Parts: sequence; structure tokens; C-alpha cells
Amino acid sequence: MELLSQIFDLLRTPAFAASVLRITTPILFAALGGIMARRCGILNLALEGSMLTAALFAVVASAFTKKAVLGGVSAAVADPALVTKATNAGMLAGFIVGTLAGVAMAMFLAYMAVGLKADAYLAGLAINTMATGGTVFILYLAAGEKGISSSLDSGSMPFIDIPVIKDIPVIGEIFSGQNMMTYFSWICVAVVYFILFKTATGLRIRAVGENPHAAESVGVNVKKVQYIALAFSGLFCGFAGISLSMSYVQFFSRGMSSGKGFIGMSAMNLGNASPVATAVAALLFGFFDAMANVMQTLSVPVQFVQAIPYAATLLGLVVFAIQSDNKVKKLKAKQDK
Repeated sequence: MELLSQIFDLLRTPAFAASVLRITTPILFAALGGIMARRCGILNLALEGSMLTAALFAVVASAFTKKAVLGGVSAAVADPALVTKATNAGMLAGFIVGTLAGVAMAMFLAYMAVGLKADAYLAGLAINTMATGGTVFILYLAAGEKGISSSLDSGSMPFIDIPVIKDIPVIGEIFSGQNMMTYFSWICVAVVYFILFKTATGLRIRAVGENPHAAESVGVNVKKVQYIALAFSGLFCGFAGISLSMSYVQFFSRGMSSGKGFIGMSAMNLGNASPVATAVAALLFGFFDAMANVMQTLSVPVQFVQAIPYAATLLGLVVFAIQSDNKVKKLKAKQDK
């Protein structure tokens, strides 16, 4: 009982709520990437590999750009204005290159699944496997390390204090002072909704996903639309990777995505590929992940703590399967009438 009391006391703190938002960020980005792919009729299993690749390339680009701007001078002795310039340049380079890396991985999947007609599931799994080993190899080439990019002085995205809100007790502690990528992830929820439901491109993506033959019969270029949708998917995976290695931490570590791509896919399925519902599901998974972190500080067996996010994912998939089964039964009932 004492342990449960300690857990509940920690869960009620503003710091815990803030950590939920922080941990949800890469999951939400990955889930948005999954939405764009699924809406065009392709299940992007390469979310995990795309995130991991983007995280590495963001760090490498940031570190090398920062070093180039400084001109080999140590940041400790360089002119403060030059250090600021180098930091900003590194941040921008990391963001751009990380985003492009995510898009490139998605285009590789598109080429195999759409261009070569390969099985999208197998292609996605192959990309994940390639990214797992490939990122370690590239890290070794860039920094001479195989585990963590500790020798690379990479930058990070800025933290933002929201005027007025930051001065409000509790609310300010939760919503103000978060990393830019956290705020950006929720803006992207609105962007995905707008693209899918308020633009002609979104209409084509949804039409292709629902019935590609019908879409093709009215002049829609199915392959082109799928390439565009997967490019959007890779874009959000790039953002997810950047949020892993250039927001709350400033380094890349081996396998740092830790299954967040698959958890994002589960959130997408639980939300039935709806941007708003998926965001709520991602927040729920972020809650369980944050709760696992809280329990690590207490005398709870580490094996149990590590299993919590994945148990929550399995539970979410069960809920999704039940929802899908109920929809099928309702459709059959309507047809029988």
C-alpha cells in the first residue's frame, strides 16, 4: 500500500504531466506518419527504422555544421557571437538533414512497395533491420563510436517559455518550458487533419486508400498519390527522429527509438487513422511510458517497469481488434437487413 501511495503521489505532480507531454512527442510524430501511409493504403512498418535513421543524421549534421562554423576553434574560447551562430547553424542543419533522412527512408519503402510491387510488410521490416545495424556503422564512421555519439558536439532544438502561461501555477509547470518539438507535434496534428480533409491532395490520398481502382478510373494517378503520402509519412518520421536526438537529449545512442515507432503505429490503429483520436491514443501511450519512468525511481522490479509500455501497446491492439470486429458485425447486420 505504501508503494501505491508513493506512485499516486508522483503521478499527481505537474512534473509528471510535463513528462507525459515530453515522452508523447516522438510517439505522436510516428503515429502521424503512420496515418499518412495507411490513408493511402500502405502500412508503413518502417516507422521505427526511419526514426532511428533521422535521429542519427540529425546529430551528425548538427555536429559537423557546428564544427565547420567554429572553424576548429573550441567553443569554450571562441567569441560568444560565433558560438551562437554555430549553435543556430547546427540546429538548423540537424533539423533539415534529419527531416530529409526520414523522407529518404520513406521513399525507399515507396520505391520497393509501390515501384517494384514488393510486399510492403517485408520491405518495412527489412528497412528496420537495415537501420538498426546501419546507424551503428555510420556512427562508427562519423565518430569512431558504436554505442553513443558522445564525441559529437551536436545542438538541440530550443525550449520555449510561453508568455503569461509560464506564470500560472501548475499549468505553467506543465505546458510552458517544453521543447519546441513538443509544441510542433501538436501543431502537426492540425496540419495532418487539414491535409487529409481540407485539400484536394488529401481527398486523393483517402480515395486511393479506400479503393485504388475506383480512384484510377476517375483519372487519379495512384502511384503518384502513394509516393506523396509516403513522403509525408517520412517527413513526420524525420520529426520523430529529431525529437529523439535533438530535443531533451543532444546525442544519438544505439537503438534509441526503443520501439516507439511500433507504439506510434499502435496509437494510429487505436485512433483508426484519425488525427485527433490518434493524438489522444499517443498521449495515452505516453502516459504509460512516463509511468514506467516514475516506477523506476521506486523499489519496483525493473523487468516489470520495462514491460509496462509494451503491455499498454498490446492492450491497445486488443481494443483496436475489438473495435474492428464490432464494425464488421454491424456492416454484416446492415447487409442482412
